[in-house]
Amino acid sequence: MDAHIDRARLTHDLRYRFEYLAKFLNFTKDDILVLNSLAPTIFAHIKFITEKIYDKLYSYDVIKKYFLLRNDDFESFSSNELDTSTTVSSIQTDFRKDMLSMYLKKIFVQTEWNDIFLQYLSQIGEIHTESDHTVSTNVDYIHVNMLFGYLEHLLIDIIWNEAYLDDAKKRLGIRAISKVFRIQNDFFTMHYGITMRQDTHLVSSSKSQRKCFFKSE
Repeated sequence: MDAHIDRARLTHDLRYRFEYLAKFLNFTKDDILVLNSLAPTIFAHIKFITEKIYDKLYSYDVIKKYFLLRNDDFESFSSNELDTSTTVSSIQTDFRKDMLSMYLKKIFVQTEWNDIFLQYLSQIGEIHTESDHTVSTNVDYIHVNMLFGYLEHLLIDIIWNEAYLDDAKKRLGIRAISKVFRIQNDFFTMHYGITMRQDTHLVSSSKSQRKCFFKSE
């Protein structure tokens, strides 16, 4: 018998949405334990990860422009404290690196994915969208999606190249990280409003599709 999923609840019940994602991906307590066990390994590379991330982000002008906008949190600095826009940008970048470091640490030390933690993951997505009403953090989703891919690959490389981990532990670690970023990415798309479509749109789209692209001619 097919499992019933309440489509409406997926849009407004974060716990229900997570449980659906977790069940589909088979994200369990065992995955969380694996992440916890990898915390010391990842923590030793936190600075390397954040530097690589921001080197990558700053290597494209279409992304770098977001970091040149003054964040509202930095409006309180006086002109005497901050002499140039470069100084502002540098301080904001250091702040964002700290936030990224904190985010990664939370992912790997969290022992229970309770409602408070799910809300934290959700808010990480929300602050990067128009719903946050902050120009400096309203980032186009294409950049977010690529960032997740790059961050995931950095973490996988670290685990894969760790000599003290056996192949079984590496496999479990890579699998757990992949699940985490599928869940986190979904929470982002939820706030970007691109995960759920109206039934009428789905019907019209299916009617316009004349053939199955997975079927050989």
